Amino acid sequence: MRRYNLLIVGLLMVAPGAYLIFTHPQNLPLWFIWLAGPFLWYVGIAVAIGSIAGILLLPRTTVTPTCASSSDNVATLPAVPSRQVPIEVLLLQIENHVRLEQAAAESFVTFPTNAQLHSKTTSPLVN
Repeated sequence: MRRYNLLIVGLLMVAPGAYLIFTHPQNLPLWFIWLAGPFLWYVGIAVAIGSIAGILLLPRTTVTPTCASSSDNVATLPAVPSRQVPIEVLLLQIENHVRLEQAAAESFVTFPTNAQLHSKTTSPLVN
């Protein structure tokens, strides 16, 4: 049913648009008929065409729920290896990187060369 929800919305927009355009109800102001009627008509047709294209061209996806065994009411997550690194190690790596980059910048300022400008850093955090 979900594949057809947008199509239903488009057709539900076309219907009042057609009613406003083709019947010209006397209890509504003319400016409202001319504004809302074509808007609902054209946007509804565009939504319906887009929905039909999506239904025909996009692959059908199915969601299969995973649940635990019948004796177990708690859903278990698959085992994922933990790759957590202590924050101290990360901070040391960042400090080392900053020191290397700062030293490279200072050496370039004191003696700027083209080769030094385009040389790669020795920091393991970059490339």
